[in-house]
Amino acid sequence: MPQDEVERGSKTAHPRTRFDAGAAILREQIKTLPTQPGVYKMIGAEGAALYVGKARNLKKRVASYTQQARLPLRLQRMVAQVESLEITVTQTEAEALLLEATYIQRFLPPFNILLRDDKSYPFILITRDHDFPQLAKHRGAKTRKGMYFGPFASGGAVTETLTLLQRGFMLRNCSDSFFANRSRPCLQYHIKRCTAPCVGFVSKEAYAVQVSEAADFLKGRSQEIQQALAGQMKQASDALDYEQAARLRDRIKLLTSIQARQSIHVAGILDADVIAAHREGGKTAIQIFFLRDGQHYGGRLFYPTHEVDQDISEILTAFLAQFYADKPAPSLLILDTPPAECALLEEALSSRAEHKVHILVPQTGDKKRLVEMARHNAQEALARLLSERSEQTRLLQRVATLFDLPAPPKRIEVYDNSHLSGTHAVGAMIAAGPEGFLKKTYRKFTIRAAASNDDFAMMREVLTRRFARLIDEDPARASGLWPDLLLIDGGAGQIGKVIEVLESCGVSDIPIVGIAKGPDRNAGRERFFLPKREAFSLPPDDPALYYLQRLRDEAHRFAIGTHRARRAKAIGHSRLDDIPGIGAARKKALLHHFGSAKEVEGAGLEDLLRAPGISRAVAQKIYGYFRG
Repeated sequence: MPQDEVERGSKTAHPRTRFDAGAAILREQIKTLPTQPGVYKMIGAEGAALYVGKARNLKKRVASYTQQARLPLRLQRMVAQVESLEITVTQTEAEALLLEATYIQRFLPPFNILLRDDKSYPFILITRDHDFPQLAKHRGAKTRKGMYFGPFASGGAVTETLTLLQRGFMLRNCSDSFFANRSRPCLQYHIKRCTAPCVGFVSKEAYAVQVSEAADFLKGRSQEIQQALAGQMKQASDALDYEQAARLRDRIKLLTSIQARQSIHVAGILDADVIAAHREGGKTAIQIFFLRDGQHYGGRLFYPTHEVDQDISEILTAFLAQFYADKPAPSLLILDTPPAECALLEEALSSRAEHKVHILVPQTGDKKRLVEMARHNAQEALARLLSERSEQTRLLQRVATLFDLPAPPKRIEVYDNSHLSGTHAVGAMIAAGPEGFLKKTYRKFTIRAAASNDDFAMMREVLTRRFARLIDEDPARASGLWPDLLLIDGGAGQIGKVIEVLESCGVSDIPIVGIAKGPDRNAGRERFFLPKREAFSLPPDDPALYYLQRLRDEAHRFAIGTHRARRAKAIGHSRLDDIPGIGAARKKALLHHFGSAKEVEGAGLEDLLRAPGISRAVAQKIYGYFRG
């Protein structure tokens, strides 16, 4: 065997030889490694990150990977693929732990425990930069002055809470510009969800009381608010102001109903995350509940990617480090299982959050009840997931049998096109596998070269671009993004065209199936077309038929949605958008001044100068653009 093949860790090499080659690369690197804390990154073929780890002593930690007998099989496989090593030195091990989590999220190395969570969590914001503060949903950086409450588990949870707050405290939810331009109350006032400060129906002082009460409620002081309202109701009743007493009674009833929805409440806990994990069938589910200001703000489930042999404590440590990599942890984390390196994790999370973070594993009492509830949720969710995966596996096995595939497909790609009378043509690709729809790998294609009323030409362009890129970026087919089956909406004609396109790209080993509706275009009477086989139909009660219909319909939905979004964007486009240096503000000023883009196009130089914010240089640019 040539020496260079051994050093690359070729797949044809003996496993022991491949490990020795990777270990030899690491031994060479160890000679120059420092003994300081830091993060190391194992690099494989074409510069891809294989594994990221942190170390108290970089030299000793990397040296441990050269001792094959002490490594689990997972890490032996990793070392066998190593071609180089990169390190980053840090001041402390806690800093290394934080950097490790950041690198894992950035590079997604396949031999690490991975938490895929690209979601930003919403907050409720009560603004503090206006005389009459606004109640709003907020995502992203907290740059606006105000009070933030959250995070909430979902946008739906925020919307529900905002609706209840408006009913209970009647704060405005309109934007400042909308507020400034009102001459009469909007619908929110008439349905009793706002006191209409925009038109002076409530004083600044009275509105400030509403704001204070809403903030107190979000801080968990609902009982104090109810007691105060009860006192006000009695005063109104004693004064024979029964209308006001009735309004206060309704508010008390509303707050009582809101409290009844709080299924999780433990005295003495203000800010905490409750986290529990359950393992089964080689998978792990992690449930997290958000408790803020003594109230339950919802929960989320996660299914981190990991190897079968990894310990639950190790999985929890990786989860916590990655989950809080871009958000501060609350002061208390209540877990059902102690994470690995608990003290180090507390130090790292405290450093990032800029306040003390304590990890607690309760043994008795109300806190124990909380984690048991979270663990039960994780257990139920994982059981459902495994059941769905089992059903999905059976469906894919049935698909393999129907279409004479050598094995159940791990990735099915489905293609569709969409246009309106030849305009705004787009192509779409969706993908599915054992985990269901793989939405993160969906792709959109703006049709460029093909005539937008020629469906065959559009499909040819989409497939050519898709597979040309695959061949360029992953010729070895190691990424998992190569399909095992192509599903095309169409019959024998479409199949023939697709085969031609793939062969022109040098691809001839991917099975292709066409799915076409029956003579009456009725769902349930689909016919399936394969090269060198007679078309056939499936019984209406065949689960595989329903599955394949879902794949086709999902591709159609995605294509239609992409087309509509592009068409909607085009409606708001004008020739002003094509003028260099004319941004959104100047475009708005011109349209407000002239009334339409057509009027701007016909305006003279002096007319353009009269528009607000338009200098002579800008006016000359606009005038010259429309006149060549």
